[in-house]
Amino acid sequence: MAEFYRKKKKVCYMCSGKDINYKDVEVLKRYINERGKILPRRVTGACAEHQRHIAREIKRARAIALLPYCK
Repeated sequence: MAEFYRKKKKVCYMCSGKDINYKDVEVLKRYINERGKILPRRVTGACAEHQRHIAREIKRARAIALLPYCK
């Protein structure tokens, strides 16, 4: 008999009081996959407002070559 467990809801990193900046490359790397694509909300656990902010900061970091467009 299969047992099902309710998955724990992910808490938004930014709603918990921390801010993400385009210069924080190590933090931004958590929000992109190994191919350099931005991860969706269902994977990152970010709320809609902060997911847009994360995407904007990743795009800024890519523009000044802190992050790659693709790997």
